[in-house]
Formats: sequence, structure tokens, C-alpha cells
Amino acid sequence: MYAIVDIETTGGKYNEEGITEIAIYQFDGHEVTDQFISLVNPERDIQPFVVNLTGINSNMLKNAPKFYEVAKRIVEITEGCIIVAHNSSFDYRILKTEFKRLGFPFKRKTLCTVELSKKLIPDMESYSLGKLARALGIPVSDRHRANGDAMATVKLFKMLLHKDLEKVIIKDAVKVEQKSNLAPNLKQIIEELPSDTGVYYIHNENGEIIYIGKSKNIKKRITQHFTNKSSKSKKIQKLVRAVTYEKTGSELAALLKESEEIKKNKPFFNRALRRTIFTHALYNFKDKNGYINLKIDKANANGNELPITTFSTRSSGKHFMFKVVEDYNLCQKLTGLYTTKTSCFKYDVKECLGACITEESSEEYNKRVNSLINKHNYENKNMLIIDRGRDIEEKSVFLIENGIFKGMGFFDLNHQINNRDVLQSLITPMTNNKDNQHIIQSYMRRNKRLRIIELQNE
Repeated sequence: MYAIVDIETTGGKYNEEGITEIAIYQFDGHEVTDQFISLVNPERDIQPFVVNLTGINSNMLKNAPKFYEVAKRIVEITEGCIIVAHNSSFDYRILKTEFKRLGFPFKRKTLCTVELSKKLIPDMESYSLGKLARALGIPVSDRHRANGDAMATVKLFKMLLHKDLEKVIIKDAVKVEQKSNLAPNLKQIIEELPSDTGVYYIHNENGEIIYIGKSKNIKKRITQHFTNKSSKSKKIQKLVRAVTYEKTGSELAALLKESEEIKKNKPFFNRALRRTIFTHALYNFKDKNGYINLKIDKANANGNELPITTFSTRSSGKHFMFKVVEDYNLCQKLTGLYTTKTSCFKYDVKECLGACITEESSEEYNKRVNSLINKHNYENKNMLIIDRGRDIEEKSVFLIENGIFKGMGFFDLNHQINNRDVLQSLITPMTNNKDNQHIIQSYMRRNKRLRIIELQNE
């Protein structure tokens, strides 16, 4: 649990500042669960430059509560939380100073979104909250007021959690929470999980991730883990102390994050998924008559030849071939589905145009084959794949540049993806490995509702 904080002060000498406004959003990593926003009477003068910056003047604060009147609420809403702020050393210092004046020791673990942004979103022009939010397409209202800045920090932190593929932030948070809580039982863990699509992380008592999985229904899948009688499940049940999760909305996003994060974190119980997840691929070659032939073969069986698309099993590849023969009116012989030295079966029933016996010209036949290849292979393409997001107002986006998968992100305003610089900042970089290529191609074959936007070269 996190307490995302922003504080406005009077300005003045170091450690002599007073709070004029405070906003705290309690955040569970997915949504805001509580909030506290208040002006505060600092019982001291406000520096003129601060009045000009924030618009908060002494007249506005005459009837505002003094710090000791809101101190209990601040303690309650931050209890058991990691304090998150943009330049957390400042906000945390101010809070500790105010509590020290009351004779109360205030101690919390902190996270700084400036430092996290520098690590997870490198090479930005500026890491000030206003400029960073503008570069990332994060809307900010009431800039330099506690509520506006705190809400912008919530949105920024949510983005940083998504970009943290090594899960350093959540592992640390689990470690902190486990120190203060008794070990939860399995039923209690299940009750706190959503029935949504996403990626889940099973942690041991040290906060380390011992298993990563994805599901269209996280609660149902974890219930299966905790009730299964297999040897692996029993070991997981014995070691688990917490389950965290990340909603993705899109199953494609969940599949890609699962694959990428297993490779980065190498959880002990994910040994099987560290291996390549596809076995067969679709290749093409020209025969002596100039016709493009298609063939399902073992992946990498053709050396360095790039496949058109890949399959988890030979049978799924065969199923795909039978379907495209119908959709593109292709020849069974030239797609490896009918072994013969003469015409194919479909020609005999007048459903093949005769490429198998060179009756149809190679030029005409190859046009249809190339149309199939172009649809299922994104080599050299620049495009965005748009899928559902984590809520109704949001979409997920996957970036392909020159046929290379660059990564994925989430957006809720079209201008965020229409602006190339903002799009690059929204995207969480991912590896363009064969597993991720397979996941994308397989998903695109199965989902016709995906929106594809072709990008123009800059």
C-alpha cells in the first residue's frame, strides 16, 4: 500500500517552513482507496514568491485547521504505507519536521518518483512534475496546488509500476508489508484478488517472486494454484506469503508481460516457461515454376530463414493452413496439405484454379499468397496494435517499428499516441525476441477486433 503525498509550504529558512496545503491519496497499486486533502494554517508568514506560485495567501488560511488538528488523520492514512512523492526527500522532511514540533516521531519508508522516473524513463528533457507530465501526456489540473500535483503523481506512479518489469517496487512493498503482518492464510489472499485479466506474482516471505503467471481471471487462477494437489502447487502453497497483480485488460498485454518478466526475474517455479514457447513455423519458398509454396516445419529447421508466423504445435499450424487455403483460394498441393505429382483434390472438385498443374499463372497465384504473407508477417512494417485497456476509458498500445516489436503501454487520449514523442515515452520497452513475436502474431490471428494503425515514416 502506498500513500502518495504532495505538500505546499510557506517557503522560508530550511526546517522553518510550515505546511499550507496537503493532499494524500492512499493507493493500492491499482486504484485510490482513501484520500485526505486540506488547507493548513501554518501559523507563520508565507513568502511572497510562494503566494505568486501557488495562489495560496494568508487570508485563505485564517480558518483552516492547524497542523496538530490534522496530524491524527495523516498518521492514520499513511499507517502501513510507503510514502510516494515527487522529490520525496522534501515532502517527507516537511512532515517529519511538523510532527517533531508536536513531539511525535513520524517514520515511514519512502519512494521518490523523480528517481524512479530517471531509472525507468531515461533521457527525458526534464524531470520536474509539470514537464514530465506534459511529455507523458498526463493531464494536470491545479498545478502547484497539493491536490492537482498529488493526482498527477498518482498517474505517474501507476505508469512507473507498469514500466518496472523487474518488479523492484512491488517486491520491496511486499517485503515491508510482510514485516508488519502475520502470515496470511490462502483464503484471505484469494479474497483480495480481482476477477480480471492480468499478470500475477506469487511472493515468498522475503518479497521475492517465486512464480509469475497470467490469466483472464486472476482470482480463479490463484484459487486453482492453492487447491491443486500437484507437487509444484503444494510447494507454492507452503512458500507463498503474498500475491500481487497487475491488471492489463488486454490478454495480449498479459501474455507479453508474463513472457518478458519471467525472463527478467527468473522465478524458481517458472522453469518451463523460460524455454521457447513455440515449436513450429510457416515458411515459404519458390518452386522451379515460380510459384510461392508454403510449408509448416519445425521452428528454426530452415536455419536462419525468417518464418512468416509461428505456432505452439504442429496441429495448430495445420489448422491455420486449412483455413487460409479456403480464405485465399490457395492450392492444397502448394501448401503441403495434399501430396501428389499431379493436380490437387480441390482442382478435381473445381475449387482450385490450377496452380498445381501450372494452369493458373504464377503471377496471379502469387498475388494471393503475398496478400496472406503480408497480413500475417509484420516484417519491415511500422504500426500500432490497439487493444482493450485496464478500464473502459483506456486502451493498450503495442508498437512495431521496421518490423521490430518495441514495447507496449496504455493511453486514454488519442493525442497521446498521435504525438510520436509522447508515444515513445508511454511505451515500456520490451525485447524483440522470437517468443514475443510469436505471441503477437498468434494473438493477431485469433483476434479480428484489434485496431491496427499504420505509422508513416518520419
